[in-house]
Amino acid sequence: MSENIADQIGQLFIVGFEGEHPSAAILNFLAEERIGGVILFAENCPTHQDVRENIVTIKSHCSSIQPLIAIDQEGGPVCRIKGAPIEYRAPASYGKSGNLRQFSEDYSRSAVAMASLGINLNLAPVCDIFLNPHNECLVGRCFGETADQAAPFVRELVAISRKCGLLSCLKHFPGLGAANVDPHKDLPEVDYDLIVWQQREKQTFVAGLEAGADMIMTTHMCVPDLDSIVVTGSSKIIATLIRNALAFDGPIITDDLTMAGAANLGHVGERAVRAFNAGHDILLFGKDTEAAMEAFDFFRESAIRGDVDPARIKSSLLRVSGMKFKLDSTLA
Repeated sequence: MSENIADQIGQLFIVGFEGEHPSAAILNFLAEERIGGVILFAENCPTHQDVRENIVTIKSHCSSIQPLIAIDQEGGPVCRIKGAPIEYRAPASYGKSGNLRQFSEDYSRSAVAMASLGINLNLAPVCDIFLNPHNECLVGRCFGETADQAAPFVRELVAISRKCGLLSCLKHFPGLGAANVDPHKDLPEVDYDLIVWQQREKQTFVAGLEAGADMIMTTHMCVPDLDSIVVTGSSKIIATLIRNALAFDGPIITDDLTMAGAANLGHVGERAVRAFNAGHDILLFGKDTEAAMEAFDFFRESAIRGDVDPARIKSSLLRVSGMKFKLDSTLA
């Protein structure tokens, strides 16, 4: 592996932090390892001014490559930033009423506000179909109980994000709606097969991609009829369904690799390596800074040993830089 590629490995990571403001430790990590982006959580966003100041601080410690400033601003229960005009209603409330115009107005205000604060990646829309009423993880977060109900809202969120200079991310691939276990707590298992997926879960992702979505996020779940391996570590699912069936060649990001649903992939470093080798381009770590640092060190050492293909690193870096180029073009 060339020294140039080794120096860019940090671009494959998005990390979070605890507290209202980034610590010296996380800022040094961002600067020294040229980390590709930061994800903000509710505790990092007590006020709109705090969000703005945190982003300015983060950007001042990142490399010359524009960092991704990501957030989960899905609406309703998952709005990390509160208050008007950036907070808006839950996706389920719009989908139930079928009021696409109201959603468009509300999300447009939110997207403009997010961009004005310095956010450039909204980890939305949720493309899951709310199929299981016992799925506590997705209560209020889905636009519908059918693909036809959800797809117009997925398409609209992506289109508005693009118009406002935000990157968007379709989640949770291949579709978490039928699960009854929260991947934050354990590994969900669902029983749909390829034919069902093509007729149901696939459709909302297609809608998002047709509108120009920039990324796809997988999640930690097992779909035995598709592969016996957890999706996060399944090269078969990523190659067959995302790269081939969806014909998507953009960046694929993991869900938070510190979640309990990813535990059977090993310790946090092994999770990063296995997820990347399965075909992911960006490795996401939540608020556990120590876990992110440990995973980064393990990943880099694995790459130096040859346990990670340099050609794969290079292709992922190209996907990430290509996506960031869209942001530079928007700002130009």
